[in-house]
Amino acid sequence: MFSPQEQQFYARQLSLPGFGPEGQQRLKGASVLVIGAGGLGCPVLTYLAAAGVGILGVIDFDKVEASNLHRQVLFGVDDIGKSKALAAAARLRGQNPYIKVQAYDKQLTTENVLRLMADYDIVVDGSDNFPTRYLVNDACLLLDKPLVFGSIYKFEGQVTVFNYQGGPTYRCLYPIPPAENEVPNCAEIGVLGILPGVVGTLQATEAIKLITGTGEVLSGRLLLYDALHATFQTYRFQSNPASRERRGLRDDYGLACAVPAPAIEELTYPELQELMEGTNPPFLIDVREPHEHERFDIAGVNWPLKTLTQHLPELLEQPDIVLYCQSGMRSRKALELLREELPGHTIRHLKGGVGAAGAWG
Repeated sequence: MFSPQEQQFYARQLSLPGFGPEGQQRLKGASVLVIGAGGLGCPVLTYLAAAGVGILGVIDFDKVEASNLHRQVLFGVDDIGKSKALAAAARLRGQNPYIKVQAYDKQLTTENVLRLMADYDIVVDGSDNFPTRYLVNDACLLLDKPLVFGSIYKFEGQVTVFNYQGGPTYRCLYPIPPAENEVPNCAEIGVLGILPGVVGTLQATEAIKLITGTGEVLSGRLLLYDALHATFQTYRFQSNPASRERRGLRDDYGLACAVPAPAIEELTYPELQELMEGTNPPFLIDVREPHEHERFDIAGVNWPLKTLTQHLPELLEQPDIVLYCQSGMRSRKALELLREELPGHTIRHLKGGVGAAGAWG
């Protein structure tokens, strides 16, 4: 059943009353797919690997950035610029050599989600955007797989389990997706580094309970954690039969869940430096918030993303514009916005933002 090395590795769980060898064997025979290797995905993956889940999958098409490191604990400074999925898988294999880890360095889409999920018993959602959450929910419903959900916002987090034994789904709790850009991301509002660690650990706990049959699964109950007041509250919610109807994947998930869009024009930091030193430098805009600009900037005006359209009269006179932010996410949004307003202009953004390796001057 277990090699002598495995018995030593899992000794504390093997001796745990109500868990023991039977629970450990169930973990060894299980497979879990984790969506995202970010703030939530890192603690989920860390603890599921350490617990001994036999096969772990991780999907993420993003790269490690310096601003990730305060909360994405699988990565170190040497990982900056590397694929999150591949770097996480390498770290997990070193953490527990008795499990298999499969990395998917790609974007989750309507075209690949069912194929990627098919071979896994449980899905854990560590994504940070609504389109992906709705896509993952619908795919789990079609494949009849339980979904362990977690999310964070400022100093609060929530955890629940969807689609467990006919229980509620994500659409039962959140039937109507929010409008685009209605909810800011953590790059815009910030996040306390420890918060996703707490929420991700709770998600890992629910996954282990699902696998081993230990305890009461958090289905139909939403667990809310308030870090500032150190409180946990639980709210019950019901299944909506209309939300459980299997209608297939939809076509309204948004860009985050569609086939990857064509690459937009972007500059590396050395390329931007060369342009700025030329005879006709571009008009440089920092779309971060003022407090971020004060801490560190690479020149240019500071026009935050939310106020950018107020400066259109001035931008009409600038034929060549370069945008930048901390990680490249907000500057990309700004680029898409200005392309609609200024179709005849050359508009680019700084790849990876000022947080990218080599961009600290």
